[in-house]
Amino acid sequence: MEKNITPKTCQERWGAQYESVTTWLSKLQKKVNACYCLWRYCQATNKTPDELLALKNTSTSHEAELLLNKFVAQSKFTNAVTYNVVISVKSFYKHNFQHLESISGQMSLIKQKPYRRHSKPELLKIYRACQNPRDRAMITLVYSTAIAKESLAKMQWKHLEPNWETQETPNISLPSAIIKGHGIGKYKGVEQLTFLTPEAKRDLVDYKAWFEKLKGVKLEPEDPMFADIHADKPKPLSAEALSGINRELVKRSDVPFSWHDARRYVETALEETKINPNWARKIRGRKVKGEEAPYSRPAVEQLRKAYSEAVPLLEFTQPTQLMELQKRQEVVEQLTSKLVAGQPLSAEDNDNIKRYGIKLLQQATQRTRHNGGQVDCDFEQIEESQLLAYLQAGWQVTHKLASGEVIVRR
Repeated sequence: MEKNITPKTCQERWGAQYESVTTWLSKLQKKVNACYCLWRYCQATNKTPDELLALKNTSTSHEAELLLNKFVAQSKFTNAVTYNVVISVKSFYKHNFQHLESISGQMSLIKQKPYRRHSKPELLKIYRACQNPRDRAMITLVYSTAIAKESLAKMQWKHLEPNWETQETPNISLPSAIIKGHGIGKYKGVEQLTFLTPEAKRDLVDYKAWFEKLKGVKLEPEDPMFADIHADKPKPLSAEALSGINRELVKRSDVPFSWHDARRYVETALEETKINPNWARKIRGRKVKGEEAPYSRPAVEQLRKAYSEAVPLLEFTQPTQLMELQKRQEVVEQLTSKLVAGQPLSAEDNDNIKRYGIKLLQQATQRTRHNGGQVDCDFEQIEESQLLAYLQAGWQVTHKLASGEVIVRR
């Protein structure tokens, strides 16, 4: 077997030798990683792809399953790599019409790190690391719509509602064919009904105008939404290109992220606004329980209204009301610490007092110290979704609990 194979050269230098591999890869979107995983399996088992298929020559033979089980048990790869290899091997057999038993190669992913939950300042760093309007539009779009990476590569302008530029929160409707499940089996009839925040719409309008001017073309409804800016005509970005953009933005911004992180970001915002769980699933493009029930098929305008409540939590490129209130809270805490410690206030501190309308802070803090650090305050424990209303009413955050709830004081 050929040595010194890399993910980028695997398909050309190794996979192209086997018709079974070429046929399999033609059905996949992520060809590079899948081909490399199969090559790793063949190296580990000392088999060629054709020899792997030969193990399933008879319907009663389970040599292929036993070999996969042995690979999992003796694998020298990390848990995540082993898992990806197993998925690729099963896919290879499936697309060559020789299914492996579902119980073969069973394993579970071991979560090494907690799921990322980006703050708005972190997202702003990623956004500012973008070097063209297309990438900026992709960042604000995925962090407002929860559209998956696989769908991002297949989106077309026709998926936006008519006259979308005039809507404050435009609707995007993605058919089953380009979202998870591809409309097959239990995913039949599933569609994704999601929306753009005003800032995401702004970036998409800017990107469209920029691309048309750059290429001297008028984008048509059937054209890919996110296109290769180096191609002569609108050509959709591949999954590999999207991964490359992801890696480059991580490098420039120094903020780790993946396109999938955006789904958790949107889901968190929807939960904080107490949106109907079924409606949230519609927005994320997931199967809704009781899909045939009328209450599980909300009209677009109903969904739009519910989604609009989450917009302040989703937007991150401009200082929103909530961000300003949170910044005011940080300023109050910093000033309080200085005054309690008897430190003088700087010119910047005085500017912040004027900017945020902080009144009688010094006198109140001094009075607290004179009373031995004791003061009568009203405390309440609230949900994060209530935070904006409390901050607007003059309350201040004192603690954030692990449960997600917040302690505030008047």
